[in-house]
Amino acid sequence: MVTTLDFSLLLAQWPFLLRGVAWTLGLTAIAMALGLVVGVACAWARTTSSRSLLWLRAVTGTYVELIRNTPFIVQLFFIFFGLPSVGLRLSPEVASILAMVLNLGAYSAEIIRAGVQATPRGQIEAALSLALNRWQVYTRVVLPPALQRVWPALVSQIIIVMLGSAVCGQISTEELSYAANVISAASFRTFESYIVVTAVYLLLAIALRRLLHWVGPRFIFGR
Repeated sequence: MVTTLDFSLLLAQWPFLLRGVAWTLGLTAIAMALGLVVGVACAWARTTSSRSLLWLRAVTGTYVELIRNTPFIVQLFFIFFGLPSVGLRLSPEVASILAMVLNLGAYSAEIIRAGVQATPRGQIEAALSLALNRWQVYTRVVLPPALQRVWPALVSQIIIVMLGSAVCGQISTEELSYAANVISAASFRTFESYIVVTAVYLLLAIALRRLLHWVGPRFIFGR
């Protein structure tokens, strides 16, 4: 049996595919911005030595372990299908963003924590001797070099979250995989649809990785 590839019907739907790419990039950008903020805050909570914040360490530890040990699709379905049972109904887009932020936040918290714990103790004591409070020490002295140490791992995790956004099409978020499903169903060109979408995801991942590796040293680490 000879299969003839025909991309004409697929290429005719390029505006729909482009919209899917835009949604994928938009979801990733929002998740990256908010997820890294969550990760930084949770890393601080998990590394603080204050006795008054032991409860916060327990709460963030529970959150991190819960997210890191459950599948992303289960987290997404819980938010979109489960929360309405307690009166919290979210749109597919908001549910997708929330799931991606929580997922990236948990993983980035552990990555950043590793960088924070690698900071020499003498560096922290020197900062405290300059009358900086602990939050200032964390944000100005500890965090920048910690992020520099773990930036490649954070970039890889951001790429994983971007690729994981393909699952969000299961709740009708109009990202790239959703566009592929719709075009495939309408044209009966499943093989061609997923060839193109696979190539697009590959290009997005490579481009985003290079962009983040370029942005990090110039705008985050100040080099």
